[in-house]
Amino acid sequence: MSEFSVSLAKLASEANLTVAYTPCELEKIKVTATEASRPGMLLAGYYENFDCHRLQIIGLTEMSYLEEISPSLRRTHLEKLFEFQPPAVILSRGLQPLSEMMQFAKQYGVPILLSTEMTSALMGVLITTLNTELAPRITRHGVLVEVYGEGILILGDSGVGKSETAIELVKRGHRLIADDAVELRKISYRKILGTAPANIRHFIELRGIGIINVARVFGIGSVRSSVEVEMVVQLEPWDRTKNYDRTGLETDYYDILGVKIPSILIPVMPGRNLAVILETAAINNRQKEMGYNAAKELLAQLGLQDDISL
Repeated sequence: MSEFSVSLAKLASEANLTVAYTPCELEKIKVTATEASRPGMLLAGYYENFDCHRLQIIGLTEMSYLEEISPSLRRTHLEKLFEFQPPAVILSRGLQPLSEMMQFAKQYGVPILLSTEMTSALMGVLITTLNTELAPRITRHGVLVEVYGEGILILGDSGVGKSETAIELVKRGHRLIADDAVELRKISYRKILGTAPANIRHFIELRGIGIINVARVFGIGSVRSSVEVEMVVQLEPWDRTKNYDRTGLETDYYDILGVKIPSILIPVMPGRNLAVILETAAINNRQKEMGYNAAKELLAQLGLQDDISL
């Protein structure tokens, strides 16, 4: 189970579900399990290790089985299913609930929802939504932008120029996701989804100007609600005593909830166009993802390929 929860109303909206029965408003019913199950084994009489916190999906196979068994056995298994009080029982493929289902749903206070989707497609939508809404998450001080389709998380001390860089990128046709507070969710073992808290979404603070609504000033095409974080850019004031990477042969990583994200450190000083640098970094990161590394190619042309691991 997740430490977070999502309302059944949101899941019903995302999966286009209709209500056959509910004991209360769907908004009040919370789901905490990141998986959905098909209760085939339970309906066959095996009740061990049944996870009552999961949504239960009944498809054509389960319904055909229930219609073929004897009425007394059907009542026994269905009552056991509703007695566990799962968050909801969902019927797919446009199936209608049996009379016994409605009876036990009302008796045990379990919602019954309906869908016209195929069972596998419905489960895919529900599990994707659950994994996103219930994912482990943290909030980081920074700016999240989308540059050439790459989600870039910009980090750095206050006043280093994160928001100014973001607004220049927006002016150049890229998109803002979050400013100041970035909510990061681990939606799979190798993916981090970044978004903005709802109450500050589309807003950005520029010192000397104040708060602006990016969607209103630059148009709705200049913002996005969420993006996968594919690169971390850390900004810091230029330190002349420090040696910065000048080849890009080795890739550094930034850890976010156990997921390693490629990271680069960019020194900031007057005259450096950070927006252009980030555009170049985004393209270069995509090339590396596709297997091309310009530094390695250059060394190979210079006959130094034995000094690197190709």
